[in-house]
Amino acid sequence: MTRWIDRVDSVAWLLVVSLLLVSARGAAADAEKAWAALVAGGHVALIRHANAPPGYGGDPPGFRMDDCKTQRNLDELGRQQAQALGAAFRQRGVRVDRVLTSPVCRCVDTAELMAVGPVEKSVSLLPDRGEPRVRLLELQGIVSGWRGPGTLVLVTHGFTISPLLRTHLEQAETLVLKPGGGGGAVADIVGRIPPPQ
Repeated sequence: MTRWIDRVDSVAWLLVVSLLLVSARGAAADAEKAWAALVAGGHVALIRHANAPPGYGGDPPGFRMDDCKTQRNLDELGRQQAQALGAAFRQRGVRVDRVLTSPVCRCVDTAELMAVGPVEKSVSLLPDRGEPRVRLLELQGIVSGWRGPGTLVLVTHGFTISPLLRTHLEQAETLVLKPGGGGGAVADIVGRIPPPQ
């Protein structure tokens, strides 16, 4: 009986390892597809700001847009992630035609540390919690209207990305979009690039 249980445990363990390997290969292929689209141009790189503890929504009480000391900011890991992401864009030869960022400091810092082009601030990239969702409509227009020839880089917040595409990104993760998606969608998702390690 013990041998049979050991054999079942071994088979279960092999199955788990196999599934993890398949998942990792799928994620790597997805990232390569995303990078290839960025290199080809005419796509949008939608990036959630790099690591800014505690890592969930919101800012401390007393938040002020004009004072970074009152906000959640990038930590050392976040600064390294932003620099590594920018280096990856340059190493892969991604042509960046425009960089737009939320005016919140962790987003501005992510965009500036990437160093892939001049950084423009846009309130369209702030979370839109009111009705009507004017910022969301503006952002939809920015994404759907992009034609390149290079890449549009957008650095924003999880609470901006979720209503736009009904998906969640980790901090420093990139979602690559093809504007003007099928069926009247704002964009089609080409693939994801995981946060830099």
